[in-house]
Amino acid sequence: MSEVAAILLAAGSASRYRAAGGETTKLVAEFRGRPLARVAAEAASGSRAKPLVVVTGFARESVEAALDGIPARFAHNANFASGLASSLKAGVAALPDAASGALILLADMPRVTPEILDRLIAEFAARPDSLAVIPTYRGERGNPVLLARALFAEVATLRGDEGARRVLKRMEPSRVVEVAFDAAGVALDVDTPGDLAAAAEAP
Repeated sequence: MSEVAAILLAAGSASRYRAAGGETTKLVAEFRGRPLARVAAEAASGSRAKPLVVVTGFARESVEAALDGIPARFAHNANFASGLASSLKAGVAALPDAASGALILLADMPRVTPEILDRLIAEFAARPDSLAVIPTYRGERGNPVLLARALFAEVATLRGDEGARRVLKRMEPSRVVEVAFDAAGVALDVDTPGDLAAAAEAP
């Protein structure tokens, strides 16, 4: 199976979370006893994706401390305030040449599991003509998405708050594989302390 890497985006300032009374960065807030970013990183490191690249930015030291002991490469994005695109580009730039693709994980999605990631990787391997693999939940697209290396050059042209969604919109639909999941984890992210509590209490 071709090597698929994982990029964990953990650079944002989480302004909505802090405005609602949360910690300095939501990524160190506890989810079932572990920092939110660590939960996401453990899911990635427990999957077949290798290597794991973590993109830091806001509260860099706190995020790196929360991930202590996890096998990961860190790529710091000093320009994180410019938007998501700069972090995505920093992650792609840090990937090894051997990576045939990369899973793009968001550090505020604690219900994504290694099994979800491995299924996306398996679907990518089974469809060598595919350029992207996207999870869906109840008919709606979610995260993380898997992007083939052929898209990395286009990722490098993104600006501001543009993410993989813009790249996917311009693609030939036949080159995109959608994978349906029964688990809500691919659609659940944390924006506020209330979201975090709800995610932790859900079965």
